[in-house]
Amino acid sequence: MSDYNAPLRDLRFVLHEVFNAQKVWDQLPKLQENVDIDTADAILEEAAKVTGQLISPLSREGDEQGARWHNGLVTTPDGFKEAYNTYIQGGWVGLSGNPDYGGMGMPKMLSVQFEEMLYAADSSFALYSALTSGACLAIDAHASAALKSLYLPPLYEGRWAGVMCLTEAHAGTDLGLIRTRATPNSDGSYSITGSKIFITGGEQDLTENIIHLVLAKLPDAPQGARGISLFLVPKIKVHADGSLGAANTVTCGSIEHKMGIKASATCVMNFDGATGYLIGEPNKGLAAMFTMMNYERLSIGIQGIGCAETSYQRASNYARERIQSRAATGMKHPDQAADPIIVHPDVRRMLLTMKSLTEGGRAFACYVGKQLDIAKFSSDSHLAAKAQDLVALLTPVAKAFFTDMGLDSCIHGQQVFGGHGYIREWGQEQLVRDVRIAQIYEGTNGIQALDLLGRKIIANRGEYLNAFTHSIREQVSTPGTLYTDEVLTAVERLEHISQWLLREAENNSNEVGAASVEYLHLFGYVAYAWMWSRMASTAQKNHAQDPDFYDAKLATAAFYFSRILPRTLSLEASIKAGSDSLFGLNAEQF
Repeated sequence: MSDYNAPLRDLRFVLHEVFNAQKVWDQLPKLQENVDIDTADAILEEAAKVTGQLISPLSREGDEQGARWHNGLVTTPDGFKEAYNTYIQGGWVGLSGNPDYGGMGMPKMLSVQFEEMLYAADSSFALYSALTSGACLAIDAHASAALKSLYLPPLYEGRWAGVMCLTEAHAGTDLGLIRTRATPNSDGSYSITGSKIFITGGEQDLTENIIHLVLAKLPDAPQGARGISLFLVPKIKVHADGSLGAANTVTCGSIEHKMGIKASATCVMNFDGATGYLIGEPNKGLAAMFTMMNYERLSIGIQGIGCAETSYQRASNYARERIQSRAATGMKHPDQAADPIIVHPDVRRMLLTMKSLTEGGRAFACYVGKQLDIAKFSSDSHLAAKAQDLVALLTPVAKAFFTDMGLDSCIHGQQVFGGHGYIREWGQEQLVRDVRIAQIYEGTNGIQALDLLGRKIIANRGEYLNAFTHSIREQVSTPGTLYTDEVLTAVERLEHISQWLLREAENNSNEVGAASVEYLHLFGYVAYAWMWSRMASTAQKNHAQDPDFYDAKLATAAFYFSRILPRTLSLEASIKAGSDSLFGLNAEQF
């Protein structure tokens, strides 16, 4: 049986009440014809059933069994293939896909909520389709009309899967070092030769074909990242009519044995003169791949939220049932040998920390999804450009902060269980192992922090940040908004430390790297404060409609502002301590 139940009430609260999604969609004609409140709610209802009843029950056995490799072939755990076939019949892979090629055309504001459910049910299962959705984005945005017509429909159907092949043994963050080569053929195709590692879903038994998006260099390519091109390389060649042909020279050399997400095949892929097709322009492949990676980074951030939600559900249920000791203020359940551990302040601290961070992240994910929808669908070029700038600013925050807080929340949930949290049968230790990778792949969180501070703050002198803080000030000035003073004080702290870093970076280039992680966390806590102000204000406004739900929302907001937001004070102090202490040792002293 599943122990995950999608938090539908809270998901709808964020989508419909806090962000008034229908109003957003009504202003985007390309979306208006595809979705309304009733459609969105029906999708969420069905998604809750699929994730809770079909996928979640596979999670533990999938972890125990893991993906298996033999002679180049990968077998997924028992039940995965049958569940995947049921899953794709619902059209879930193409939920946000281009309707011109068979996608459902749903907004990102909605799909982020589905992704949360999927990761909450089982991260390993989620990854197989998450990569396909990202690959479709890159193909749709950059490939030729012929490639889109041939490859997108079966990808949206889920009959085929998509993966991205970036990393090589010697080239991780610095992709300019890749050695995979692409040699032009006389028919307009290319021969791709090289090896890639850490390829999620590079080989599996769920789909009839796997479409690899591969970064490689042409013979005359410039040095470094400026010489990278992107190629579409099918596992099985595809005829012009869409039917499958001969096997391509693409093989899986092995799979990794990992700490977590064991049911997700992490592959070494070898391309031995494999036939591939150029996507986009020569030597512009990194930009094309980032179309996929930016969406994937938000998706992986949501993995942190999903795992945290499952951890919270398990921990809160356990805390209400597990009896141990008496409350400090006297026994609460005299009919029992002890009180439930939820009476103890420290247990409540952990649960409220999890709850406030997870619900804050859920709201922020919806906000980022809203900006993606505006950037993609708005007919107003100014609004679209403004939204795209916000997406550029907020994507590294979403990826890194969601996953950092996700790990913290999974560890808190494990701690609530005490010794039982360390035992496999309760599931909490698996969540800790599964969510840990989210801080590493799709660009490590340290790299995300460097991107935020170095490229999105320092490089443009705070232009993106100013637009974001202007939006916050404009919204919190609305009559009836709660926690206005607290939010404005937090915003001023973020702006102050940003200006301080702009000045310091001019004189010491180490300051950016020294401060970046603390800066991203400070940014994240401030962004969540804004989200909690919006949620609390909405809860107060609508209180009479559902007092119990809104009381819980208001109480959680009070906890966030009193116990979580003050973390920004220590982060500010750490940032202002500067970089000198990081260089007090020479390399040999480490």
